[in-house]
Amino acid sequence: MKKFVETAGFIVFAQGAAGLLYEWTGWFRLWAVVARLDFLDGYGLFVSIVLVVTGTAVMVAADSIRT
Repeated sequence: MKKFVETAGFIVFAQGAAGLLYEWTGWFRLWAVVARLDFLDGYGLFVSIVLVVTGTAVMVAADSIRT
């Protein structure tokens, strides 16, 4: 279970980082799910920051899971 939570946290973090790179440079549109969702137009930067923070929090919280 711990590895699953860590993996999910990493995927969320990676999506946020890819979204930030897309917002700042225009690259990584293929990887950034945030850039593909039309209803998030105008909120891409904010959503990407939230994904990075959430992914980090999930990965840190995974350490508290007992095996």
